[in-house]
Amino acid sequence: MSAPGQRLIPALGDWDAMRETFRWPRPARFSIADACCEDWAAVAPDRVAVIQVTESGARRALTYGGLSDQSNRLAHALAARGIGRGDRVGVLLAQAPEVLVTHMAAYKLGAIVLPLFTLFGADALRYRLADSGAAAVITDAANLDKLMAVRGDLPGLSTVISLDGAGDEALGWQDLLAAASGAPVRAETTPDDPAVLIYTSGTTGPPKGALHAHRFLLGHLPSIELHHEGFPQPGDCGWTPADWAWIGGLMDMAMPCLYYGVPLVAHRMAKFDPAAAWALIRREKIRNLFLPPTALKLMRAAPVPEGVGIRTIGSGGESLGAEMLDWAQGTLGVGINEFYGQTECNLVLASCHGTMEVRPGSMGKPVPGHDVAIIDDAGRVLAPGETGEIAVRRPNPAMFLGYWNQPEKTAEKFVGDWMRTGDMGICDADGYFTFVARDDDVITSAGYRIGPGEIESCLAAHPDVVMAAAVGVPDPVRTEVVQAFVVLREGARAEGLEPALIDRVRSRVSPHVAPRRVYVIDEMPMTATGKIMRRALRMKAVSEE
Repeated sequence: MSAPGQRLIPALGDWDAMRETFRWPRPARFSIADACCEDWAAVAPDRVAVIQVTESGARRALTYGGLSDQSNRLAHALAARGIGRGDRVGVLLAQAPEVLVTHMAAYKLGAIVLPLFTLFGADALRYRLADSGAAAVITDAANLDKLMAVRGDLPGLSTVISLDGAGDEALGWQDLLAAASGAPVRAETTPDDPAVLIYTSGTTGPPKGALHAHRFLLGHLPSIELHHEGFPQPGDCGWTPADWAWIGGLMDMAMPCLYYGVPLVAHRMAKFDPAAAWALIRREKIRNLFLPPTALKLMRAAPVPEGVGIRTIGSGGESLGAEMLDWAQGTLGVGINEFYGQTECNLVLASCHGTMEVRPGSMGKPVPGHDVAIIDDAGRVLAPGETGEIAVRRPNPAMFLGYWNQPEKTAEKFVGDWMRTGDMGICDADGYFTFVARDDDVITSAGYRIGPGEIESCLAAHPDVVMAAAVGVPDPVRTEVVQAFVVLREGARAEGLEPALIDRVRSRVSPHVAPRRVYVIDEMPMTATGKIMRRALRMKAVSEE
């Protein structure tokens, strides 16, 4: 890439023409740290990269020069503790400049970043840190206790750094950076070298680590340029309430903003507050948003303050429908552009009001550079109008390298060169894709894709529970809410057990996956082959409401 922030689609135009003329860049060497930090620091060190806004309203800006210097210092500090190429570096922090400093430092060493959600409890953290073999974790005082509670189970975790100072076997961030060299650090990496390991939930078994290469930044850019309608434009400024631990928050907003030189607002709410979101958008003059559907629904119910000047909104995860699109157009003067992807291969379908007819209920068309189709079980592409599985063809720069230490699960994800998404859909004769249903039991709640496996394992580990199952039940705001069913051991008392089981999941796994209700049943409905009949449980949960 010859200049910082270079667009992959020079100008918006006819969708089919953009697809026909599009070519992926093929650099021999590529690093996210160069593209999102060093290239800008070299030509515009005083350009603002990140603006942190705390809950109290305090502002702190970090320039590209500061991002470069701090990440160099952190890279030297990590290297002095034996962290290097291929090592996993965990980031257990809410939205903050230090998250991005850690990303850049790890990439400069050729290490692999392991994003961790701050709502994770001890069990969820232990599994991900142990499975990945993380050597270091960057965290803060708010998350240090639960990390230290599992550190004894993680012999490979040699280094813990806290933003809030040394203590409890953690090293202090400020002291480390002050004592470290600011000299440049740069590991030579290719586009295919691993960079990020993001754990994703499935329906069976524990979460799987989706390993991505440096090229996956490039893979996200065409959709960003389209669903943000010619991104970047003068005056653009980005924000998302989605946590940067997830691929949506990280790659649908944070990293692209850094790549294009667009100021990125860092502000993570403990609980999403639509009025506070509107106030932040107005005060910080935010023009570009990635808003999950649940956030949009909540914001629609709150008054929009004078002075809001939004240019683009991207959303994904569920269909918004004509009513929501009409509200955005009528109230905000903005068309919401919907897109589709998943952790293993993100942002492959998109809509763009500036270049196509936007059809309510549709996720749009395949983004230039991405081949997407509806296939059958044998991998054959189906005719327009037929229902099948949404699939993405490899090679694809946005596509994961594979599941961490699970080659058999990686192989199951593919049929021929098609990566199976597990989502059923239809493609019409004009090339528009519509989501139909999932062919698995992943629960979509408030923008999160929740696998029942971790919830069920946590519940089943309770001494009174013999068997557990978690399902998603329709909810008008969150799309679905989690509800669970348990079979108890003989002689166990059900009275008072429900709140204890809910709290167990909340504290050990994460509040965002905790069941809304837990029902005690005498027998789990099973198929002849021994699989839980989740559809029957969903019907039972709906009837109990």
